[in-house]
Amino acid sequence: MSKPTRIALVGATGLIGTSLIRLAVHRPDIRVIGISRREAALPPGARMELLVADPANWDDAIAAANADVLVCALGTTWKKAGKDEAAFRAVDQDLVLACGKAVKAAGIRQMIAVSSVGADPMAKNFYLKVKGEVEQGLGKLGITRLDLLRPGLLRGPREELRPAEKLGMIASPLADLLMQGGYRKYRSVRAETMAHAIVGLTREAMAGRFVFEHDAILRAARRGQSAL
Repeated sequence: MSKPTRIALVGATGLIGTSLIRLAVHRPDIRVIGISRREAALPPGARMELLVADPANWDDAIAAANADVLVCALGTTWKKAGKDEAAFRAVDQDLVLACGKAVKAAGIRQMIAVSSVGADPMAKNFYLKVKGEVEQGLGKLGITRLDLLRPGLLRGPREELRPAEKLGMIASPLADLLMQGGYRKYRSVRAETMAHAIVGLTREAMAGRFVFEHDAILRAARRGQSAL
């Protein structure tokens, strides 16, 4: 068997990060190196390392990971940020861009970043505006391959209770059926599917900047499932 792909993961304690870690338990073709500000409980049989460091030193941790790919699944919530725009940007924008700069400095060829459907630097919605600005900023860093994933509502178990998202997950099967044509990109997606899509994208060799919305995420996930 060829050497496993080394994936540096920031956002290891979030929904997508934990899904990727669980997936790696059964995948000898990938090796996850988590980078976190705090220790985290790992699933039984987890095949991974965890580098614990202050975010100010994540550039050193990213370089030390000796990774082939960096996956950025960072993200806070408006509530966690105290409904403060600067606090929200500190995580969802500043820290993500700092990781991108560390990728470039460490010579890591590929970065996969989780964004959001509707991301647009010109959006009136603050959340989508920030996501769009982050995508724009990452695109200017000169990373050899940049993959931007734009999922709709993420479905899966979370540590924190988000009533609005819980209601959305209950309604999503019906809502998804109503989203046709250009609205398909707003369909919900399971966190496990996102993890498979990430693995699928680590197999891509072409350089450039690529955006993946709902249907493209599903295609990448199928590649990830068949890659083993």
